[in-house]
Amino acid sequence: MEQSLHLPELFGSYVFNEETMKERLSEASYKAWKKSTCDGTPLELSTANEIAQAMKQWAMEKGATHFTHWFQPMTDVTAEKHDSFINPIGGGKIDMEFSGKELIKGEPDASSFPSGGLRATFEARGYTAWDPTSFAFVKDNSLYIPTIFLSYSGQALDKKTPLLRSMDAVSKQSIRILRLFGDEETNRVTAQCGPEQEYFLVDKELYKLREDLRMTGRTLFGNKPPRGQELEDHYFGQLKPRVAAYMEDLDNELWKLGVLSKTKHNEVAPSQHEMAPVFSDANTACDSNQLVMDMMKKVAERHGFVCLLHEKPFDGVNGSGKHDNWSLGTDTGKNLLKPGNTPSQNAQFLLFLAAFVKGVDEYQETLRCTVASAGNDHRLGAQEAPPAIISIFLGDELNAIVESIIKGKSYQDGGKKKLKIGVDVLPTISQDTTDRNRTSPMAFTGNKFEFRMLGSSQSISGPNIALNTIMAQELAEFADKLEKSKNFDADLQKLIQETFTKHQRIIFNGNGYDESWVKEAKKRGLANLVSTADALPHYASKKAIDLYVNNGVYTEEELVARANIHAETYGAKIAIEARTMLDMARRQIMPAVSAYAGELSIRMANLKAAGCVTAYETDTSKEVAILTDTMMKDNQKLASDMDKVPDDPWDAMNYYHDTIIPDMDKVRASADALEQLVDEDYWPFPIYSELLFSE
Repeated sequence: MEQSLHLPELFGSYVFNEETMKERLSEASYKAWKKSTCDGTPLELSTANEIAQAMKQWAMEKGATHFTHWFQPMTDVTAEKHDSFINPIGGGKIDMEFSGKELIKGEPDASSFPSGGLRATFEARGYTAWDPTSFAFVKDNSLYIPTIFLSYSGQALDKKTPLLRSMDAVSKQSIRILRLFGDEETNRVTAQCGPEQEYFLVDKELYKLREDLRMTGRTLFGNKPPRGQELEDHYFGQLKPRVAAYMEDLDNELWKLGVLSKTKHNEVAPSQHEMAPVFSDANTACDSNQLVMDMMKKVAERHGFVCLLHEKPFDGVNGSGKHDNWSLGTDTGKNLLKPGNTPSQNAQFLLFLAAFVKGVDEYQETLRCTVASAGNDHRLGAQEAPPAIISIFLGDELNAIVESIIKGKSYQDGGKKKLKIGVDVLPTISQDTTDRNRTSPMAFTGNKFEFRMLGSSQSISGPNIALNTIMAQELAEFADKLEKSKNFDADLQKLIQETFTKHQRIIFNGNGYDESWVKEAKKRGLANLVSTADALPHYASKKAIDLYVNNGVYTEEELVARANIHAETYGAKIAIEARTMLDMARRQIMPAVSAYAGELSIRMANLKAAGCVTAYETDTSKEVAILTDTMMKDNQKLASDMDKVPDDPWDAMNYYHDTIIPDMDKVRASADALEQLVDEDYWPFPIYSELLFSE
């Protein structure tokens, strides 16, 4: 209770936010910063210097001795280089300096970050530039300044730059649509999202004993425990004291950094949990989610845990995802995906809905690419996450309205009233009349769409960049047509009807886990890109290039580079897993099994000498011998095939998918069978029942 009374003061206390800027900056500098965030106006150096001095003084009061330009390279983690505030003034003395130039621009080495061919190793220069729309904060005694990251030639080497570009694009096109509906007040439309974050907690000491967890973030060997999630007692169950203490600590750390951590609970699988934030603008949400993942790991260490963010740490139990709740909001406080109470509001809502439906249908492969990764391949379509087929769930009421529009018929509202589907007399559409379809990749949930395919470890920037850009593209096409209209009402209704009719195939309200849906989706012509190897070739397709380039989000070179990076990353992760598997099999499992087989032989000999029955020892020895021999041969094949990986990253990606992963599955099958036979005193590392039930 005492802590909750101080929460308003605690929240954002380590963030150089707008309130702090008002207090510490002159009115002129504050207004200049505000103008810069609204319309991109460059800051005068004198203003930047004043902001830097205020920021430094505030940060030092919070214990900061260094500053860092915090950026998001094309990995799923952030990067930072720390410089102290110290400046020599002679006589062995120093003062503490931080200039506007240091605030605005940095020059980190860019040669060792993924570039996908944009940069050569010897081309080292890169630039970071302050993002004034994202607040600085203090963490670990450093002032963190959110920045974009560019190459010497100005190409985006990060995930923030294209996100900001996509947010500008969708805002510009949304404004065009709003003006057609007579909205002259809105000046900015902001993409908003709230990413739910799933994760596992395992005991730190047990984690240390598993080379696979340490090297890859997931278990490469292991059988389902005798008890898993069958009793359905973990989901929303009472928090164990150790986990509750961790969550309380995590909340406090996140609240200090201004992260809107709202919900915490146990998830479906044993030792699995979830944190969900309040909606915010997409830029802040992406920054915050990176902080969430970092802080989850750091706080876990304090409590004797390790936080696992891999999409599938344990085979046979639910993996972890990240639900990205996406919407569009105006600077006047309106949610453009919230059905209104008047006919004109409903018409506007249906036009934005039609744009979304059209965009998801036309760019389904592009959206699928944004969630493609080696880890997520274990989840999608595995009866625990949405299938790899993109579809939209609208719910019964909204779907009935869409169908009535398509058929040009009246809409029957629960038998109470019959309304003609037209611009002036559209039906009232209630909020929250849709159930949550857990099997749907893209579900409408009252005032937003929930993109449920994201992997738990990935940055949310990529999916949000795609959603923003796709929406910008479709709204631009709609605006081009309607701005030329001579009969707006009639042309609007026609456009909505034609759009829903042409793209209704993407709408599916049924069970996405059902095998019949795969057949039905194929009949509808929907893409079923089962794996990353299937999806990534579409990443920089002609359609994708046109989409991003035409909306100013990526250049063609930047998009191709990202496709290359994803292919290289996929190969690198599978290679690490394969090498780790080989190492564990050779140096841990087979020696342990051999020792146990030797023990069985001795016991069998002694029992025979004593004239006793040796059925258990004999049968077990035979099974162990056969499985060990099989495992050794499979291991040798895996090692041999690893020597044949092609040099080209795209060829390598397919080779890893088609050859190496099946090899690994065979090695694991033998090892997991041996785990069930070998005495626990001989097995070389903790098994699932220990890892999942050690909280």
